[in-house]
Amino acid sequence: MSVSATPQAPAKASFKFPFWAQIITGLVLGVLFGWLAKSQDISWLKTTLEQVGDIFVQLLKLAVAPLVFFAILVSITNLRKVNNAARLASRTLLWFMITSLIAVGIGLAIGLLTNPGAGTGLTPQDGKLPKKTGSWIDFLTGIVPTDVVTPFTELNVLQIVFMAAVAGIAALQLGAKAQPVLSLAESVLELLQKALWWVIRLAPIGTVGLIGTAIATYGWDLIGKYATFTADVYIGSALVMFGVYPLLLATVAKVNPVQFFKGAWPAIQLAFVSRSSVGTMPVTQKVTERLGVPKEYASFAVPFGATTKMDGCAAIYPALAAIFIAQIFDVQLGIKEYILIAFVSVVGSAATAGLTGATVMLTLTLSTLGLPLEGVGLLMAIDPILDMMRTATNVAGQAVVPVIVSAREGILDKEAYEAASSSPLDERPAVVVAA
Repeated sequence: MSVSATPQAPAKASFKFPFWAQIITGLVLGVLFGWLAKSQDISWLKTTLEQVGDIFVQLLKLAVAPLVFFAILVSITNLRKVNNAARLASRTLLWFMITSLIAVGIGLAIGLLTNPGAGTGLTPQDGKLPKKTGSWIDFLTGIVPTDVVTPFTELNVLQIVFMAAVAGIAALQLGAKAQPVLSLAESVLELLQKALWWVIRLAPIGTVGLIGTAIATYGWDLIGKYATFTADVYIGSALVMFGVYPLLLATVAKVNPVQFFKGAWPAIQLAFVSRSSVGTMPVTQKVTERLGVPKEYASFAVPFGATTKMDGCAAIYPALAAIFIAQIFDVQLGIKEYILIAFVSVVGSAATAGLTGATVMLTLTLSTLGLPLEGVGLLMAIDPILDMMRTATNVAGQAVVPVIVSAREGILDKEAYEAASSSPLDERPAVVVAA
């Protein structure tokens, strides 16, 4: 008995709506609905957009705490399968620091050239204290949790990372005795990633709500007030993402930068929409593996980066924001303050949770510099618009460093890298059935 291919299969595939096109459609619809809600004062439309966006972000957050814990736990134990694991881990951390320094340098340079706080019409009275703040004491004392439940209920990512790292190191020390727990952890991680992937497929709908809410709430007038600062954040992020990273890939890793963006684009576009580095983490890991980074190393580097590697939120943004707020409050910054900004960006980025927003990192920077924390309130209104580009830069950096380290260590699969494409990650090759 023979089976013949039906003519409907090719036709069905040809009408597939690419995921990137769904995201673009969501962006356009979000801007359109947001503009309608703002210009026509349609309250029900604004409420609907808010609810759609909030539900999408809440679904992402729902999986974050267990995802971070099991991802870090499994990633540390997976290092035992990699030769020169300690060397890879140290090189990864070194390149995280190098790229963060470059990013904060670009942020400072742009801020000093453009004076983003000048001519805005904003005054210190427009600022207000943020609900969440960060300080070095909080950062140092906040690493160790008081119990094992609170970090998960309050979504304290830094404490979750600490517990996962301790559990992972303990599992390595136990060896074979810990294998049942590790097998369970790997199964739970796969389950969480599968569930999160379903949420990710809702990103086009979430995009409509998130973008629409930003436009309906703030409109274009507010963006005009912050035009220079907004442009600085986007230009600085673009210079890092499309200038620094390609330069490092071409000169240090000696690979084609265009291929990197082809392979990493699904993660970058999702980060732009979701504004969550941790929520994007499963996709970032998949694209990193697709770019030829060994799975065992990628499973360590990407989760580690998703919680500590923040070139957008923890380097470019705080540098520009510090200059912006200093100009509003008429505080003079000198060489010492700029060095402190660079120090905080490199050392304190672990305080940034990898979720939407970078308030903790900004307050940590301001408190270190002695700038008024009320300045954070000046930037809260524009934050959702800034956060999209910041997060996209974060995720691009989280993928580019493992590629650089793998290439330098000679473990990058060059054939896989050259074959990487921007196709959807869940795309399956067509099944050819012989007649």
